[in-house]
Amino acid sequence: MFWGKKSAKEEVNKEKLTGPQAIPDLIQKHLATEWKMNPDLVNLLKALLRKNPNGEKSFHIRIFDELEAKAKKVQVKDYTSLEEHPDLTIYEGQVDEAARQVNLEEKKKVIWDVPLFTQEEIQKKIEALPEPGSSVFFYQARGVGAGGPLGMGASIIELNPKYPGKMQKKYIVYSANVIDMQPAGKGQKLFDSDKPKEIASWVKERHLKRVY
Repeated sequence: MFWGKKSAKEEVNKEKLTGPQAIPDLIQKHLATEWKMNPDLVNLLKALLRKNPNGEKSFHIRIFDELEAKAKKVQVKDYTSLEEHPDLTIYEGQVDEAARQVNLEEKKKVIWDVPLFTQEEIQKKIEALPEPGSSVFFYQARGVGAGGPLGMGASIIELNPKYPGKMQKKYIVYSANVIDMQPAGKGQKLFDSDKPKEIASWVKERHLKRVY
């Protein structure tokens, strides 16, 4: 009888994998010096680690953006989660902390540096909407959305196609997730307004440097 013997699959399943965590200091320094990433941005990304059996302080690593995963409705539990969603992996490689060695490969290019508009510029873009149903969007660092270069999706302002109908206001404001730099649909309606200046002020409060 072989009751005490475990299959290879059971051994793999037995492996303890940790969830998303802050990127270890050694890798943070590597990303800042070798990949020229803004240290503030590095702090916003997450690491998934898997122990390398060939070394006590050696491990495999995948780096991803939790808010991008949220925008795509992917639940990332551990290192293996990204095997079914390789499009979420930004960097992947191996690390030997004992030898202070880091070997990372960039799996995809991500645009982090996007222009931030002033409130006046935002208002002009809203007022310049050419026809009913047309819209403009602005990435946001605060709000109910997720994804995109500022982390929290985008604000979308639409020139109401039903305006000037009864009880209709000129503009409708939505919040949407961002996937691959574009809003994922129209998103969630937040409010409507006839005042582009007030909308621009509301947008600017969210259209800021990424903080999450």
